[in-house]
Amino acid sequence: MAPLNILHVFRTPVGGLFRHVMDLARAQAERGHRVGLIADSTTGGERAAAALAELEPLLVHGITRIPMRRQVGPADWRPILHTMRRAAAAKADVLHGHGAKGGAYARLALGNRRAIRVYTPHGGSLWFSGDTLKGKFYLAAEKLFMRRSDLLLYESQFSADASRANIGVPNCLVRVVHNGVSRAEFEPIVPAPDTTDIVFIGELRQLKGVDQLIEAIATLRRNGRPLTATLVGAGPDREAFVAQAAAAGLSDAIKFPGAMNARQAFALGRLMVVPSRAESLPYIVLETIAAGVPLITTRVGGIPEIYGPLTDTLIAPDSVDALVAAIAEALDHPERLAQRMKTLNERVAKLFSVDAMVDGVLDGYRAALGMAEAEGRR
Repeated sequence: MAPLNILHVFRTPVGGLFRHVMDLARAQAERGHRVGLIADSTTGGERAAAALAELEPLLVHGITRIPMRRQVGPADWRPILHTMRRAAAAKADVLHGHGAKGGAYARLALGNRRAIRVYTPHGGSLWFSGDTLKGKFYLAAEKLFMRRSDLLLYESQFSADASRANIGVPNCLVRVVHNGVSRAEFEPIVPAPDTTDIVFIGELRQLKGVDQLIEAIATLRRNGRPLTATLVGAGPDREAFVAQAAAAGLSDAIKFPGAMNARQAFALGRLMVVPSRAESLPYIVLETIAAGVPLITTRVGGIPEIYGPLTDTLIAPDSVDALVAAIAEALDHPERLAQRMKTLNERVAKLFSVDAMVDGVLDGYRAALGMAEAEGRR
């Protein structure tokens, strides 16, 4: 494949979306493509700044950061204009937007007719319901932007199906390309000296089911299991969860150390619990399986695509009873969970690699560019 000029546009440099863009940009640059990034300048903190600074020397088109608001508003014209200017300067072949805001900016950037517009939702506005005014607005916007798309890249079949159901049948090329992990992530984890029984890693918000986990821990402790937990991450509901733990008498049993690298966090607990109410194809599940850490998670989004024939071992979401039973089972029969994790580890190593992810994305670009050439747009 001839070297391409690729610009990735996204808002928040945190979480799985950020991990995906960083892995993709790094691999594309290492394969000889000329890559650049556009991201929000008001979020991510020092951890994001350090990660971007490490990556920047590989990127021919560099990294620019500009304020991007979470909510739609008049200030959105600035990032759109910035994206247009960056695309023109880079002579972009590919404008790849990630998340709802990144996807909007990439597809609203006028000019540079030769560039294909690519969108990866990473969940985002796909979770909105058409039953609310806000949901109607965002889904209508997605339907409008779809007309400006040349390629939709979904990280799970679940997301592709949700998009079709909530937004409509795309009039452009569609590919499902699963997220992937690197070989280094299969190295075993050495537990920390002060490891707790349970660890959670993710954004501290209701959607991730953290409230359910705290309630389950309280129930298990009342039942005679003196469990401890470390809830790693940051988010809008952190203080509410701290208050919930305190009200349940768990302030000494549950730690909230803040955000940190996933592999560093894995060492802080013997059993990983991901009690999400909704997901697309979460990196944290792939990372946990790769690291060989025992895992309990819910049957939501694209997680069954990761589990494959072991989908029946996933638990129902939004159920404290299911969570309590699964944790008790893991503690009483660790050998069963260990065997399951071994099978999952082999499956992830075979089917969910960074190389396969990058191959899939570049194949999608190639097909969309070919269609644009056939239509006389390049």
